Amino acid sequence: MQYRERTYRQQHRQNDLIHFQVVVKETDLDIGIRKERFSKELAKRAEQATKQCRIPLEEYIKRDPAFVKAIAPHEVLPDAPPIVVEMASAARRAGVGPMAAVAGAVAECVGRSLARYSRDVIVENGGDIYLRTSCIRQIGIFAGKSSLNQRLALEIRPKLSPIGICTSSGTVGHSLSFGIADAVVVLSPSAALADAVATASANLVQKKEDLAAAVDFALKIEGVLGAIAILDEMLAVRGHVKLLPIVL
Repeated sequence: MQYRERTYRQQHRQNDLIHFQVVVKETDLDIGIRKERFSKELAKRAEQATKQCRIPLEEYIKRDPAFVKAIAPHEVLPDAPPIVVEMASAARRAGVGPMAAVAGAVAECVGRSLARYSRDVIVENGGDIYLRTSCIRQIGIFAGKSSLNQRLALEIRPKLSPIGICTSSGTVGHSLSFGIADAVVVLSPSAALADAVATASANLVQKKEDLAAAVDFALKIEGVLGAIAILDEMLAVRGHVKLLPIVL
């Protein structure tokens, strides 16, 4: 494990949780758990869980290298491991390539493992979040150069969790996007689906007038609870979303 600060991570960190980093190859996680549940042993368990989530995916990619490069839904091999099947299924529903779901899928895989030790767990992977919570939480929205950046937060109630909260951007980060949205955030019980749909929705945003269509597209996909799309000073919201102002 090693520490590497990412400024957007301040948007989801919770004061009542202990946050720590786990880095395994390309996977860089920010993990929060209840303070009384944290220990060096649990941090080791988190690292091991991350490896156990990655290994089947890495082994599968060796047998099906086209899986990584696909930018459209990809048919996986009959004996594909569960995480690969989950990614491919989510991507198919969103109409994108399966790697569009990888960050969310890994976050959820690790989060589910850690939920055995803490009833409150948050796992963030490159802006994509798996959250299980026993209390109301606020998750800030990082939207790059938008004037709304760090000014809005999602309110997440326990009855919605566990939940995936995933973000795609055409102006922030290294992930492939064919759009110019500062942020498209999608909420779903499946973090893999939230990740894939965020990518697909963000691809639709070429101008401010596309924001409404992007969130409408997201909400038409079964399993999506809500969506927010932001470009410059404008935003569109649809579904089960409660936004709160962040007082600076």
